[in-house]
Amino acid sequence: MPLFTRTAGLLRRAINPHVMSKAGIGHKPAKDALTPAEQSIALATMFVTVLVPSGWVLSHMEDYKHKPE
Repeated sequence: MPLFTRTAGLLRRAINPHVMSKAGIGHKPAKDALTPAEQSIALATMFVTVLVPSGWVLSHMEDYKHKPE
């Protein structure tokens, strides 16, 4: 029976492709404005979490190529 329900759900989505949001996202402006300090902290955090690991891998690429087995 679960296979039937999954298939029915896929067919229903194929017939009606409108995206329905499950989250209660509104189109109102934010309640509290972010200060420039909060924005810079968020930007720095995103920079560190995304670019530092990829930079580490790229800077150590030669070490990974010549790794002894």
